[in-house]
Formats: sequence, C-alpha cells, structure tokens
Amino acid sequence: MDRMKKLFDMPFASVYPHYVTKVERKGRSVAELRLVICWLTGYDEAGLASQIDSNSSLAIFFDNAPQINPNADKIKGVICGVRVEEIADPLTQKIRWMDKLVDELAKGKALEKVLRD
Repeated sequence: MDRMKKLFDMPFASVYPHYVTKVERKGRSVAELRLVICWLTGYDEAGLASQIDSNSSLAIFFDNAPQINPNADKIKGVICGVRVEEIADPLTQKIRWMDKLVDELAKGKALEKVLRD
C-alpha cells in the first residue's frame, strides 16, 4: 500500500509535463491533452491551470475535480499491466483512466474516440 500512497501524494504538476512530452513526441498537441484531462475531470482551462500551479497531489487533484465524466466508465483496456475497468480503488482507477486516455491520445486514436461521448 506504500506504493499507492506514494502515487496518491505525487504532485499532478510533476506528472503533467510527462504527459505533455508523451503526446507532443507523437505529434499531438497540448491543447488536445488539456481537452482530454478536462473531459475526464470536469475542470475548465482556468481550473486545470490552477491545479498545476498549486502543485496539488494527485489525490487532491481528483478530490477537487468538479465532476468525473459520467462516460469515464467506458474507458477500458490495460495500463501498467492492469485492466482499468477492474481496479477496485476509486482513486487509483481515476489516475489510471487519465493514464489510459493520454496513452490513447499519444497512440494517435481519434479525439472523438478518446473522449467516448
């Protein structure tokens, strides 16, 4: 469980640049990345920027999220060797949903499919 606490305490601001690097390396834009994160969490641009600036942990980032998208449960697949739809811990699942969406974006999946609306 120590590993999970470490993950939960990790600042979102330290994870976000890795997402940016990942999507840009694959020819996707920061605007698309931000759209995907906002879709999942309900943050608007200002709210997302505020979370990055505040150096909030991933736990606080998701606790403060205005609303997890009701279609988030449609996010399926494997991340870090685990099926995201089978993750029991709600916070871990939200973090892995975000990882999965970023992976799909970086792999060139159409934005409309990534957003699952």
